[in-house]
Amino acid sequence: MADLQDEPHTSPATPVGPGSLGAEDTPGTPLQGALERAAALLSVHPVADGCNTLVWTLRTSPYHDIETSDTGVDTDIPRLRAGGVGAQFWSLLTPREAAVADQVVSDTLEQIDVALALMRRYPDGLCLALSADDLADARNRGRIASFLGPVPGRTLTDSLGVLRAFHALGVRILAPAGAPWAMEGLTAFGHEVVREMNLLAMLLDLTGCPPAAACQLAAASKAPVIISHTAAAALNPHPANVTDEVLLALRAANGLAMISFDTALTGDSLHAVADHVEHVRAVAGPHCVGLGAGFGAEPGIPRPMGLTDPSGYPRLVAELLERGWPEADLALLTWGNAQRVVRDAEFTARAAQHRRTA
Repeated sequence: MADLQDEPHTSPATPVGPGSLGAEDTPGTPLQGALERAAALLSVHPVADGCNTLVWTLRTSPYHDIETSDTGVDTDIPRLRAGGVGAQFWSLLTPREAAVADQVVSDTLEQIDVALALMRRYPDGLCLALSADDLADARNRGRIASFLGPVPGRTLTDSLGVLRAFHALGVRILAPAGAPWAMEGLTAFGHEVVREMNLLAMLLDLTGCPPAAACQLAAASKAPVIISHTAAAALNPHPANVTDEVLLALRAANGLAMISFDTALTGDSLHAVADHVEHVRAVAGPHCVGLGAGFGAEPGIPRPMGLTDPSGYPRLVAELLERGWPEADLALLTWGNAQRVVRDAEFTARAAQHRRTA
């Protein structure tokens, strides 16, 4: 399949919403020339966003129509396009904690069902992606590539059958945070889970894992791991933020930390978010930083000024351009690093399958 750069698309559609290019200027707003350069860059290297919780929102409030601008939720197809989003990882986690493992599985299956229904309902805007080639191919055909996951690691107890079933349904990411096999060091079953995920080309999402567990998981996996929704603990010691120790482990594992647009994690300004992006880049390297905003909610979630919905992405890119980022590093931040970890996971899986059959 053709790679994204073979067929660049036109620039993003006219932005809508308070996070957009067209929003009223606020203090610290990037200069118009930088915004134009950002839009041009995103037309060729769109954003692969690592975290959106819209699936849960639509499960609890199914009346939203995301084909048009919907003020009742912060994510819709027009604003994704306006922000230059070419791929979206749809979180299948739920905000509530089920008491028993069976209920966690049931909740997760419902989340998958809603996500797949979303793809069917909006076939002109969204396209299910199962591989790195699918990510680029969907975007080249004018769709937003949709990658399913993470699902909670608590769904796996003493059998890998559930993991394989999720993979068959299209899930490509699992989050081990809170799973008994990954809480205080990897158990024997935890090592089996990691090996099977490597074999299936599924990504481990270390969001919410304690630093020691995150470092152990990153070292145990032969494929890159991700943290889909985080910020730098060195700048804000929030428990969900990633420490420099973990960032160095990600660097060694060729993993990826994806920066959130959640004021509790980053602060309440576009400038603060850019600071977190720059810190992760400085510690983990330009090949290990991405974006995972965490949109997908109904009104009420605090967002940094200028980044209140997906249409605000060009503002962040423009801010980084003004800070002197080379376009090559921005292309990695928005698209290249996310596609690379998916492709590397597939390469690891093929190598493992070859060893099994040799």
